[in-house]
Amino acid sequence: MSTADLLFELGTEELPAGEISAMATALCQGVTDGLTEAGLPFAKAQAFSTPRRLTVWVENLAIKGPDSEHQVVGPPVSAAKDDSGAWTKAAEGFARKQGVSADDLIVVEEQGVERVAADVSLKGAQAAEVIPDMIATAVAGIPVSKRMRWGRSRDEFLRPVQWLVLLLGDAVLPLQLFGLESGRESRGHRFHHNAPVAISSPAAYRDALREARVLVDQDERRALIAEQVLGLANKGEVVALSDDLLDEVTGLVEWPTALRGGFDPEFLAVPAQALISAMKTHQKYFHLNDASSGALLPAFITVANIESQQPEQVVSGNERVIRPRLSDAAFFFSNDKQSPLISRQERLGSVVFQHRLGSLLDKTHRIIAIAKQLADAIGADEATTLRAAELSKCDLVSEMVLELPELQGIAGAEYARHDGEPVGVAEAIEYHYYPRFAGDELPASPEATAVALADRLDTLVGIFGIGEPPTGSKDPFALRRTSLAVIRMLIGLGKPLSLTELLQAALEQHTAELSSDTPDVVSQYITERLGKWYDEDGIHISVVRAALAAGTTDLFDIDLRVRALNAFAKTETAEHLAAANKRVANILAKADELDGTPADSSLFVHKAEHALHEEVGRIGSTLAPLLADRNYQSALDELAQLRGPVDAFFEGVMVNTEDPAERFNRLRLLNGLRALFSQVADLALLSSAAE
Repeated sequence: MSTADLLFELGTEELPAGEISAMATALCQGVTDGLTEAGLPFAKAQAFSTPRRLTVWVENLAIKGPDSEHQVVGPPVSAAKDDSGAWTKAAEGFARKQGVSADDLIVVEEQGVERVAADVSLKGAQAAEVIPDMIATAVAGIPVSKRMRWGRSRDEFLRPVQWLVLLLGDAVLPLQLFGLESGRESRGHRFHHNAPVAISSPAAYRDALREARVLVDQDERRALIAEQVLGLANKGEVVALSDDLLDEVTGLVEWPTALRGGFDPEFLAVPAQALISAMKTHQKYFHLNDASSGALLPAFITVANIESQQPEQVVSGNERVIRPRLSDAAFFFSNDKQSPLISRQERLGSVVFQHRLGSLLDKTHRIIAIAKQLADAIGADEATTLRAAELSKCDLVSEMVLELPELQGIAGAEYARHDGEPVGVAEAIEYHYYPRFAGDELPASPEATAVALADRLDTLVGIFGIGEPPTGSKDPFALRRTSLAVIRMLIGLGKPLSLTELLQAALEQHTAELSSDTPDVVSQYITERLGKWYDEDGIHISVVRAALAAGTTDLFDIDLRVRALNAFAKTETAEHLAAANKRVANILAKADELDGTPADSSLFVHKAEHALHEEVGRIGSTLAPLLADRNYQSALDELAQLRGPVDAFFEGVMVNTEDPAERFNRLRLLNGLRALFSQVADLALLSSAAE
């Protein structure tokens, strides 16, 4: 099979760094999907990207797809032949459409009906003929946040498109997009090599652009940036090489050069996070810390998109740029400290949380009330909890947070310490925003946990209560993340707490008219998130559903059940008992309603009935203290002893016997068996998922 490499490059003005990776991936996926659909095999496809280009390189692409044979089924024989056996016009039309003679038609049987069919040969696609349209379709499918027009063209894209390269082997394929025609000329670095770069073949692409000071491989560029940045740290220093900043900087440069600068140590009087935010968020600088103490150092590392002959001038320019940012942070910090944190609370009344749920001051009052109840439940110090709840949102109207929103909580903790508030209060103010994302640490104290839970429970109840749950594309209040945070905190507390009762307590603090079933709705929404939560630990959703069927809304208790059941589910006994539970469930589903009355042993006929009845009674007594202690692993071990009696019962006893009294008594026995298992989990659900 003849093959050639395919190269497509879409050259643009500078693209937003945060969108480049997803755009390049989508373009590559669009191209490979098109090739697969066209029946053109290839060995490998790679996506490259820089701020000024999105590229797809496909290696060893078949020049022509393989020919294929397939059968096309047509009308029934009754319509394809007349009474004399001659082909009708319907048959001749079908044959003509398939490109064969009517005499070449055959008869096949399909679903009991005889039909005519044609064996059709399809020629494989010619790559050069189908690729241009395929590329156009792939480009149209690139996700773009906001489209723009340029010049007089009606074409739209995220940024103006400046050139197109489309090569199959060493030949240019014709393509017209955005008023441009494809060629073999790319562009070099905007400053180092601002000129066309001829690409002789796809294989020569990366080296040709490297000569023009462009590293098109984003992975290579990212690794080089990391190496350069780490290399500028002195002994005893640590560079904060965060992945998100590294990814963003990689999307900003084509020829990276890391440079080290510094700032006035006097700025270190400002909270470190404020300085870090100014450097990272606004200037894309990497900060440095002291390796032993972890303290922020008055230095930074920037990555330039140019290899300057006077690097000291570039460093000086960056130092001049960062100084006003740090000065602003110092000014805000100093100005905010002029007033106690509590003095800002009344200003929260002018900030809308949600127009139907009131202001941030209203939300603060609700947080205080909910946190008070939580403090009692989880053993947090009430005075510390209430003071932290009272101050929790005050920093949102500080100058520092209005300028740097990511400092919410951090700024409040700093101001609380400055005001002489207890350490626990300041800590709870900062940590009530934790966990901020998946994998983030939990609040550092019971007091912080109480305020954190109160804040999130209030949000969940309020937003659901006014009928605005998240949709597939919209979640403005981050309720999915909020739900996972509630799950993590309640499980992490290791205390029995009813989720529904906590939500009911939150509902009672709202003065807005909320739906009365909100606690149940929110509880269901949160427990539905458990599948995703446990999936990260490799626990199958069927295990979660089986545990939830026990009916509790205590997330700590659910977690104990899930983990015990997950271990049990891997045993052979679990498989047998799960199948038996499903069989019992199916039998009981078809039976008349049972009132929970236990089976009457005097009506038993078979030895297996007596044995199962006795074992159910014995294990029921043994199970009670284990369940009281939430020792679900031992409880499941006890239930495992029912495997033999259950198997013997189903092998030797007919449940649906003709004698009504015997039949109803056996159903009561099975109902008691199922109730015994249901105290831990519904193993029937585990069985259905296993299948």
